[in-house]
Amino acid sequence: MLRSRWCRGPAGGRLSDRAAARGVDSGARGRPSGPLIVSVTDFTSDAYRDLPGIARRGFALRRRWPHLGGAVGVWLWAMPSARRCGSVSVWTGRRALAEFVRLPEHVAIMNEYRRRGTTRSVILEYESLDTARIRRDAQAWLMSDDHRRDVRETPRRMT
Repeated sequence: MLRSRWCRGPAGGRLSDRAAARGVDSGARGRPSGPLIVSVTDFTSDAYRDLPGIARRGFALRRRWPHLGGAVGVWLWAMPSARRCGSVSVWTGRRALAEFVRLPEHVAIMNEYRRRGTTRSVILEYESLDTARIRRDAQAWLMSDDHRRDVRETPRRMT
């Protein structure tokens, strides 16, 4: 699996950069109280020819990350041989995630590619920013046997 570097959002602070680089738990210092929300998305394209456009659009959207309220950070990932790509994004709460999902740029990407493949996602909750654990949990979910199902699972609390 190919993975981009951690892109910090305004709610992430420098502490999240160090935590992401070292893969350690940064604790809850410097962020609002309450659980962190992690959204893991997985898009499987019907055709290889769509992957370059999806990647371009994803990286363009990621450039906005440092300016998105409530964004702690994001990784983009891809498995080109399986025609799969997606993101692992960390948010201060559900409202911040919902605001991102409604961004015109995000809506445009979803509208353009929705019928060109299968999308699945999961929302996980964490009490602190432990990037190593988040990566591990996200990768386990992405590699699960049911990766071809189109599913929107109920949130899982990770303690």
